[in-house]
Amino acid sequence: MTILANLVTPQLEKIHSGKVRESFRIDPLHRLIVATDRISSFDNVLKTPVPGKGAVLNSLAAFWFGKTKHIIDNHFVKLIDPNISLVREAQPIKVEMIVRGYLTGSAWRGYAKGKRVFSGVTVPDGMSKNQPFPEPIVTPTTKEESDREISPKELVEEGWVQADIYEQMEAVSLKLFAFGSQFLKERGIILVDTKFEFGLIDGKPVLIDEIFTPDSSRFWAAEDYEKDAQNVEQMDKEFVRAYLMAHKKDGQYPDTLPPEIVKETTHRYRKIYELITGETLPPPEEDVQHRVYLNLLKHGLIKPGFVAFVMGSPSDLEHAKKMQKTVEDYGIYSELRVVSAHKNGERIPELLANYNLSIEPGAIIAIAGRSNGLGGALAANAAIPVINCPPFKDKIDMMVNLNSSLMMPSNTPAATVIDPKNAALAALRSLNLPWLRARFQEEIDRMKEELRHADEQLR
Repeated sequence: MTILANLVTPQLEKIHSGKVRESFRIDPLHRLIVATDRISSFDNVLKTPVPGKGAVLNSLAAFWFGKTKHIIDNHFVKLIDPNISLVREAQPIKVEMIVRGYLTGSAWRGYAKGKRVFSGVTVPDGMSKNQPFPEPIVTPTTKEESDREISPKELVEEGWVQADIYEQMEAVSLKLFAFGSQFLKERGIILVDTKFEFGLIDGKPVLIDEIFTPDSSRFWAAEDYEKDAQNVEQMDKEFVRAYLMAHKKDGQYPDTLPPEIVKETTHRYRKIYELITGETLPPPEEDVQHRVYLNLLKHGLIKPGFVAFVMGSPSDLEHAKKMQKTVEDYGIYSELRVVSAHKNGERIPELLANYNLSIEPGAIIAIAGRSNGLGGALAANAAIPVINCPPFKDKIDMMVNLNSSLMMPSNTPAATVIDPKNAALAALRSLNLPWLRARFQEEIDRMKEELRHADEQLR
């Protein structure tokens, strides 16, 4: 697929999923931030992703973090993938610092209705649409379900941020805006307004989230502004908003975009990146998820594949651990889960959602003995291989209950392997990883050589 709508893997702990970004825990001091190709507008995530959008946002944010580190430290550590950054953990400050250089957007709509005070800042009378303010202004909002305009005094009184920290955030926001404005001016771009977010690391404010991207900022082409300041077209995702507003019906915005709008949005995001950085992003790959998989693997953040041991009861744990050791000896990730097909089978779809959509290859070993409904329930809903390995107590138990593991309904492709080590090896082979195939071939060759040598010894 040419898009990354989300990142799914059982190997990483997801700690947050926002409208566009997802976060995964790496260790107590670091997390991964994944910029997906989802696009939001008017507080809604559209059903139509935009190919390459996440790579633009993430790569552009990384570019700016490097350019602005002389003004303030940030949480960025390194790029893992065009869509993924490794960052330091920070305690987020739930305030968005919005810096406005021009009277436009929601500020203009309020101004046109007579509003003159924005987040505690009074703006002069007699201004026109898209006119620059005498000096950039800071109009903070709270980060809530619906962002709320609020004055600095109210932010402190309501406990959103300490007074001294806010003063630092405001001063830094204006410095960043001045730096970004000058940098972009040299490239024929006007920085109209933008937002900054901050967090605390060791008690000190640092820049987090993103900076000067098409999702966090409003850009105009300086040439277009000079020609017609009142009707200048934005270079950011306002193009999408304009389409949604033009096609609003019965008070509802569309939740999908037509192909031509998606294509143009991709083009615009990539064009902004090129104008700002002077570099060209490679075209979106045919299989973005595979690229992400390889990059996570290269940085040692995941193992090449996984085997999940799904037990019908905690009493099956020892049986599972025998197989788990074999899997882990081959460098493959494993996890133990308990779900009963008969007692809480409603949890099976939830469990499989993380396996079926995973970026890495995986397999499931179902561990249930008497009246094994678990293997069939998993196989009927799983998009990855399922192998039954029942924990029989003795041969009598096996003779009585084996049939429930062997006889699966139609379109329920669960295999059954009795020996635990063989079940683990079968699961590993089903991953079909090239380096594992090579290792297995070495083991097969070694076994053959040992048998040949033993035969020669006897002769």
